[in-house]
Amino acid sequence: MLSNIGVPGLILILTLALIIFGPKKLPEIGRAFGQTLKEFKKSTKELTADFTDEIKEVKETVKIEKEK
Repeated sequence: MLSNIGVPGLILILTLALIIFGPKKLPEIGRAFGQTLKEFKKSTKELTADFTDEIKEVKETVKIEKEK
């Protein structure tokens, strides 16, 4: 999705953001976006780790049942 924007599109988006929000508010918005993205990545990693742990437990249970 973002790979189709290109440099001119990115410049246009940044210019519009600067006009709409102003130079004082733009760093705050960027910081908030960065924190949100960081939290989203953290949650995604935790969810993936939980899912991986569950898969390992199921495999171990199946392995134990198979040995009986």
